[in-house]
Amino acid sequence: MQSTADHLDLAPPRNGRWLGPLGLALFAHGLLVIALTMGVQWKSDGEPVTVEAELWSRLPQQAAPRAVQPPPPPPAPAPTPAPAPAPKPAPAPTPAPPPPGPTQAEIATAQAKKKAEAEKKEREEEAKKLAATKAAEKAAAEKKAAAEKAAADKARQQKLAEEKREQQRKDAAEEKRLAQIREDQMKRMMGQAGASGGPQSTGTAQQSSGPTPGYAGKVAARIKPNVVFTDVAPGNPRAEVEVRTSPDGTIISRRLVKSSGNPDWDEAVLRAIDRTATLPKDTNGTIPSPLVIGLRPLD
Repeated sequence: MQSTADHLDLAPPRNGRWLGPLGLALFAHGLLVIALTMGVQWKSDGEPVTVEAELWSRLPQQAAPRAVQPPPPPPAPAPTPAPAPAPKPAPAPTPAPPPPGPTQAEIATAQAKKKAEAEKKEREEEAKKLAATKAAEKAAAEKKAAAEKAAADKARQQKLAEEKREQQRKDAAEEKRLAQIREDQMKRMMGQAGASGGPQSTGTAQQSSGPTPGYAGKVAARIKPNVVFTDVAPGNPRAEVEVRTSPDGTIISRRLVKSSGNPDWDEAVLRAIDRTATLPKDTNGTIPSPLVIGLRPLD
């Protein structure tokens, strides 16, 4: 421990700590100079004093001061870490010089290009609209054609069905007509053996069943006395009445089939038939039924 202290006393001061010892040395030398100056002046101002001294050495020597153990130096403070250097601000970017303005030719070219692009875009839009319109028209035309075709097919089918039904009706009528012809022929063939008609007769029955030519006069002569009509009927109109009788001639029913146009005359004829009640027999002893009787006021 002592060698360490001696070493520290004899060692040169560290860098940065020589100011204190230097100042202390200057202060001690200053005090020494002042003391010597005062001692010289005191000797010169007084009376001379004889001094006897015994010299034991050539020059007087003073003893060196006793070594004083200096206090241990304070512990060196911990070195303060140097502050981290502040980051240098990045140099501001030098603004680029503004680009030179476009020339008139460049401006005109840009405007022309922009106009051409706008026209191209407009033409494309028009083309799209036209294509959409054509597609819609085509779809509508196809739909209309399909509807017309369906309607035509339906009409053709209906026409074919109607023609088929008409043909069936014609075939049925023709078949009925042929059947009637065959039936008439069979009747004619079967009735020729006992037929009573004349050579010019075209009937198929064995004997004629219609009234004789004079039977209408006989019927009119039976009904006219029962007619009660006092009005005037212009034009002498004819009223026709259908009469049905029993085999003995009794009138069963009567029906006006053709009016004379004069209601009073029509009613008079119907009342007269009701009063008649029975009709006379024909020459062959039969009474045809039904029978249509026509009467006029002036007949």
